[in-house]
Order: sequence, then structure tokens, then C-alpha cells
Amino acid sequence: METVKEKQTKIKTIATMKISGAEAIIHCLLAEDVDLVYGYPGGAIMPLYDEFYKFQDKLTHILTRHEQGATHAAQGYARVSGRVGVAIATSGPGATNLVTGLADAQIDSTAMVCITGQVPRHLLGSDAFQETDIIGISTPVTKWNYQITKASEIPEILAKAFFIARSGRPGPVLIDITKNAQFEEFNFSYKKCKGVRSYIPTPKPNMGSIEAAAELINKAKKPFIVWGQGVILGQAEQALKAVIEKAGIPAAWTIMGESAIPTSHPLNVGMVGMHGNYGPNMLTNECDVLIAIGMRFDDRVTGNLEKYAKQAKVIHFEIDPAEINKNVNAEVAVLGNSKETLELLLPALIENKHEDWHNEFKRLYEIELDAVIKNDIHPTKDKLTMGEVIEEINLASKNEAVIVTDVGQHQMIACRYAKFNTTKSNITSGGLGTMGFALPAAIGAKQGAMDREVVAIIGDGGFQMTIQELGVIFQHQIPVKIVILNNDHLGMVRQWQELFFDKRYASTVMVNPDFVKIAEGYHIESKRVSERKDLKATIQEMIASDKPYFLEVKVEQEDNVFPMIPSGASVSDVRLK
Repeated sequence: METVKEKQTKIKTIATMKISGAEAIIHCLLAEDVDLVYGYPGGAIMPLYDEFYKFQDKLTHILTRHEQGATHAAQGYARVSGRVGVAIATSGPGATNLVTGLADAQIDSTAMVCITGQVPRHLLGSDAFQETDIIGISTPVTKWNYQITKASEIPEILAKAFFIARSGRPGPVLIDITKNAQFEEFNFSYKKCKGVRSYIPTPKPNMGSIEAAAELINKAKKPFIVWGQGVILGQAEQALKAVIEKAGIPAAWTIMGESAIPTSHPLNVGMVGMHGNYGPNMLTNECDVLIAIGMRFDDRVTGNLEKYAKQAKVIHFEIDPAEINKNVNAEVAVLGNSKETLELLLPALIENKHEDWHNEFKRLYEIELDAVIKNDIHPTKDKLTMGEVIEEINLASKNEAVIVTDVGQHQMIACRYAKFNTTKSNITSGGLGTMGFALPAAIGAKQGAMDREVVAIIGDGGFQMTIQELGVIFQHQIPVKIVILNNDHLGMVRQWQELFFDKRYASTVMVNPDFVKIAEGYHIESKRVSERKDLKATIQEMIASDKPYFLEVKVEQEDNVFPMIPSGASVSDVRLK
């Protein structure tokens, strides 16, 4: 494997030579330390794929079975590795198939660069074969996009793309490159981008705001922290841990922030939001100071904004100024990278315990334990539950697995019951809620962390949206563990129909194929479990395997996920049943 210095030396040598735009793209990717991309070829991107063939010893290309799969794989790779994910597609339908993944990455702040082919410059606007205005289409769902029509633009624009994607609040960037620009030759040179005029990715912290935040926290009787993915993206896990331990503050997480602090930490009080833990939700409306760190007050976290934490003074630690006062007004706004701002906050905090306040969380946890958790994890019913499957995975993996979830009931159950010792372990589609996310994202997650166990938890509905990506796992023998929690329904929609639509189960019953036979068709070791006596041993076998493994678990068809905050209700209107 070439060192970075060797790569840079070769790029400097190439600067004296004329190369094609397509070859220039390869050298740009190598200069940005990209060694793995996901994609699907086609006519308008074929010159670049010809270069992939020539450079396959330096740059691995994974052929996904659908362009959407390429974006989700790139997302999984980025979220686990902390690097920029890269996805490639051709023009027209290839490009438009990236849009869902772009939207998902945009709302979940995932660093991704997508490169699309486009018809030649002289055909733009002529409705040529497979021409689509992907710049216009993708503008609302990208952090930045740009169309390259001349080869000479490639180095500067790709350098800018990677800088924008990874800096500040990360996000997806799309670069559309016309076919003529891929063929044209020019004198190549590359310089990494270190800044863009008028773009300030990370605001400089204001010490006055930090001091004001510390004063509020030090005077608080019932302080409460809610952290989000900004802690993980900012590499602020240790800083957050130091803050909550010094000030003795109970801290809860959004699903995107899960795993930043180990599940077992005594100050980690669980998940907030629609299916979050009882105590954190109820006590949001009793705290006197609410400290939000790297989260954006999504509606699934806040419920009815008119009834959200009205009694509390809000401190908002955030890197993106656009999020300040967007949904919840802040008494104090602390702008900047969360690691830097929390480290500046720490010396100004006084040591505290808040024991009586902590006991409130413990009291409400016991209520939830008796009413919900025991029944989910240690059920007395005959049918298997999703919760007990997650618990067995925790035990078999010793809480060290990366859990990649799709969207639905299984997602909420996994987020509630999965246990983590290590950061960057919970990979899910949060803001967009994309069914079909988990299977390709698990592929990317595994390739981004080959030394870690990666388990995809998927429902029978979402699995069939990207089921074809089993082909990638088979072709490249990627040792992902796939668990299908099969209740023969679109479970979350069915739950809402039961609770709010008088059990009118419109289009939620799934008549499913034999998933095990399908997985076997891809030569993946496969099993089905429908009885409790077989569950533990099978999951242990799955985790112990060093190869891809597919497990279908038949679970209770009409289980519901509780606690639950009904849509439009207050966070303190939590239903336990």
C-alpha cells in the first residue's frame, strides 16, 4: 500500500503531464486519501470507469446493485470511519437514484461526495438521452453542488467538494461532470482546499456565552443534558463525559447521538423522543436548565413545541448558527465545535452531585422497567419479541457490535435496547427515516471498520426495498451479520393504525417470500428461528462466524413499541401502554 507521501510525489510528477479529466478525477480522489468508492456505471460516466479499471490496484470500486445502495453504503462507511463516503453514478436515472441517499445524508449531517456523469456540454438542455438536471433536482438536498463542463475545473472543484463535505457540520456534496470534460486533456495539478470565501464552517467560540452557560449550570437545581450526533461528529465524547461527571448532570441522547457515551455509564439516563425512555421524556418538563449539545430539537424529540420545556432555561451548544432559535429559543447559545466549547466550559463548572434529581430518573426508570422493559426483554408470551433478540445480540457481542438499523418498530426497539461500549456504534436513518437504508449501510459500515462486528437489524418491509444488495455481500464476501425481525407487517404503520385508526390495517400486511431461500441463493449462510429455545445458540453462532450470515427471526405480529409520545402531544404525555 502506498504511503501518503508516495501518493503526493506521484501527483506532483503528473502535474507536468497532460491527462484526461477522467484520470484527473482518480488522482483527486487519491489525493483526498480515498481508497474505496461505491457506484454503478453507465454511458455518461464510462470514461471514469475506464480509469477505475486502470487504477484498481490503488482504488477499490464496489459495484452496488442500485445507485441508492451506493449512497447508503457510502453513508455507513462515513459514519463508522469518520471519513468522507464517495458514491458514483451515471446521468439521468442513475443520478436521480442518488437523491434519497443525498437527502438522508443532508438531514443526518453525513460527509459524502457524489460524482455523476452528464451528457456532453453541447447537448445540455437538449433533452438528450439520459439527460436530467441533477443540479436543480439535488440543490435542496445537498450542502453544495456544482456542474463541471471543462476538464480544467476538475481539481479545484473536487478539492472544494471534499472540504465542504467534511468541514463544520458535515453533509453531502454532488459534482456533476459532463462527458466531454472526462475525455478532455489538460495539465493536471492538485491543491487541497483549506477554505472557501464567505463560508465559515466552524464559528469561533465566544467566552462570554460559555461563561453565561456555566453560570446557569452552576446555579441549576435540576440540570438536564440532551446530546445529539454533534458530539460524535465533533469528537467530543470525552469532553462530554468530563462535563457530566464534574457537574453531576443526568444526560440523555437522541437516536443519532447514541453510543457517544457507554450505555452503562451511571449518568447516561437513556433516550429522549417519541419512543424514548420514560424518565428523560417526563423530566424534560421538570428540569430548570436544559443543556442541548449537538442536537437540533427535531419534532420527534420535542413533541408539541408549545409544551416543550417551557419551565427551563435552555443552553444550546451548536456548530450551525441556523439551528439556534429555529425550533426552541435559547437563553444562551454557544456556537462552535462541541469538543472545543465543552473543553472551554469544563474549568468554569463547579463539582456537583444532584442526588435528589438523579433519584427522580431512577424512580421513573423502575416504573418503565415494570411496565415495559421486562415484557420486551424477558417476555412470558410464547412468541419471540424484538427486544429479546436485541438483548441476545448484546450478550453475544459483549456490547461491542456496530448496530445498523433500518426504519420502523425494529429501529426503535434496537435503539432502546442495544448496549454500546464504543462510540460510532449506532448507525441509523434518523431525520429522513429511509426504509431500505440498513442493508447497504451495513456493507459500508463493515468496510469502514473491518475490525468490528457489524450487525444489521432490519424489518421484513425495509429489507425488500434494497434486498438486491445481498449480491454485494456475496460477491465481495463482506462478513456482515443480517438479522431480519419478521412480523409479516409494516410494523410501525400497523401500530399507528391500531392506536389511532381503529385497527383499519390498510396495506400493512406483508405476504413475504422465503427470505432464507433468497439468502441461500446468494450463497450466504442462513437460518430461521421461530422458537425461543433456538434463539441464543443461533445468535452466538452468527456472531462467532467470520463470514456473512443471514438470520430471520419470526417475532410477535402485533407487538407495539412503548413508551410512546403520540404525534402532536407533549413529551410528558408519555404512554406506557
